Amino acid sequence: MLDAPALDHALELLACRRIVALTGAGLSTDSGIPDYRGPGSPRRTPMTYQEFLSGEAAQRRYWARSHVGWARMAHAAPNAGHLALAALERSGAVHGLITQNVDGLHTAAGSRAVVDLHGRIADVVCVSCGRRTTRADLQRRLTALNPGFVEAAGSAVEAAPDGDAELAAVDGFRPARCTGCGGVLKPDVVFFGENVPRERVARAYAVVDAAAALLVAGSSLTVMSGLRFVRHAHKAGIPVVIVNRGATRGDELATVRVDAGCSDTLSAFAAVM
Repeated sequence: MLDAPALDHALELLACRRIVALTGAGLSTDSGIPDYRGPGSPRRTPMTYQEFLSGEAAQRRYWARSHVGWARMAHAAPNAGHLALAALERSGAVHGLITQNVDGLHTAAGSRAVVDLHGRIADVVCVSCGRRTTRADLQRRLTALNPGFVEAAGSAVEAAPDGDAELAAVDGFRPARCTGCGGVLKPDVVFFGENVPRERVARAYAVVDAAAALLVAGSSLTVMSGLRFVRHAHKAGIPVVIVNRGATRGDELATVRVDAGCSDTLSAFAAVM
């Protein structure tokens, strides 16, 4: 059940204002992609950038998990929340969207003014030479290098955030190397412990500065990469609406907080705006 008074207050605040949306993992859970910190989510320890670069063992672990999990991520479809934000963009209500998610579902839903703050899991980059390839192409290479690995993992493997899977054993898995220089490949996403590119941060700030309201959807705002935009908006006097199940680190900065799921709430916004 939606909190009707909070929903009405949020709609009143957002109506006829130039809106920028900031989205997090909670928006994609209805697409079957688990989040890190939502209510009931198990404690997770994602690989850091420093760990990934530490050597072949860490890279083997990462790519083995990603090889199994990618099939699920690749087939995830936009849910009602993604579609509602795309509809709000088409209607002229939403003028920009900053997402902390790497799944690409906003673009798949039809949103165009998207800043992929943490990159996109569908792209792969060489750490050494910067050569870029698609994740789909890499998946074909990993399958050739590791025939039967996905099948051996089984269908009961638990999916994890960011397109990987929980695997107990990765021994023998063979990661692929860059076809240009033989260097280490990584997904073109911002790992924990890695900095968001400055140009991307500046572009996101510019989107917030051009807005008259900030709508946060599905983010606990635990990490500074998202919270800084809420702080920036609040300092500039831009009203903030937060839609999220459970408390967030930015609650004290919110003008209105709707404690509810993103799909239902954003669909309600799109129906009347």
